[in-house]
Amino acid sequence: MVERVLAAVRTAPNTTELRELPRPELSDDSALLKVEVAGICGTDVKMYSKPPFDEPVIMGHENVGIIAAVGKKFTRLHGVGEGDRIFVEHYVGCYQCEWCRIGEYRHCEATDWRTNADARRYGYTSANNAGTLWGGFSEYMYLPWNAVVHKVPESVDAELAGLVTPLSNGIEWALIAAGVGYADTVLIQGPGQQGLSQVVACKQAGASQIIVTGASRDKARLDLALELGADEVIDIDAEAPYDRIMDLTNGRGVDFVLDCTSRAGVEPVLLGIDALKRREGTMLIQGELAAFPDFPVKKLTEKAITIRSARGHSYRACELALKQLASHRFPLERLSTHKFPLDQVDRAIRALAGDTEDADVIHISLMPWLGRES
Repeated sequence: MVERVLAAVRTAPNTTELRELPRPELSDDSALLKVEVAGICGTDVKMYSKPPFDEPVIMGHENVGIIAAVGKKFTRLHGVGEGDRIFVEHYVGCYQCEWCRIGEYRHCEATDWRTNADARRYGYTSANNAGTLWGGFSEYMYLPWNAVVHKVPESVDAELAGLVTPLSNGIEWALIAAGVGYADTVLIQGPGQQGLSQVVACKQAGASQIIVTGASRDKARLDLALELGADEVIDIDAEAPYDRIMDLTNGRGVDFVLDCTSRAGVEPVLLGIDALKRREGTMLIQGELAAFPDFPVKKLTEKAITIRSARGHSYRACELALKQLASHRFPLERLSTHKFPLDQVDRAIRALAGDTEDADVIHISLMPWLGRES
């Protein structure tokens, strides 16, 4: 067993250092994961440029790998053993609070870094804490007894399994939180990895009409949306999106609006309110807006619109995502567009932010062992 582990550590805003760290001591109820893939998403871009605290952090919260060492109690608790490929959720709940007891550990304060300085969450927790390896941008990752793990089906390779987080978010937000179902009409705003995952979720649920909006720079993503099951795509730089939506729906509007634009400002929300049907539509928002002056509450209440929040994923959503990947019904491997080795973490994050020459980036796989002997 290795004694030193190579990890990419965020030491300051937009700064990563490769460091050799000691392998954590394992107890009977813990395990060590050999990281195969750590996905990179928009949250990583934000946390890299504006860290919430000054501690050294191993980022990476979308993690897949092989169990390299494991205690007997960990195996009994989770039903996985050495050599198994697993997906690890980023939440590390207490399993004693009311949220954990009803299976909603994503709301547990023990894993909420926003309200708890001592919280544990993969990709967010200081490497100074016991366990050290609290992120996937590393050769290995520490798994305590309360890690949430899912066994990956044999038909799903590591890189494809790296899509579980965005796909499970798509399932959670579109189907479980918003409630999209059979014969519904849906507007998905933003063709990034979350928006494209929601296309798949809505198609699988039986939505009758799926419309996806994006900018001219998103052409490759909009083309992929059509391949994944969208009925229509709209380039908002080339045509008036509201007029086109009304034309496509014969003036009725849509049943659901799923806003995946994140930092695009208030315009997508305003468009969503207008594009929803006359009464009782539902809009799901990621919630990146810090403020919304002149929010049209009157129009919202007159149309009886329900607003839901997009916040993380549940255990069930992750299991459904793995089943979806194992079915190979959709060409989901097309979402995984770029992969980088451990010593290129900085470039990988900047590539997703659009700050490099890497083209048509959707989802990035950080692969710690890429190009190296493992």
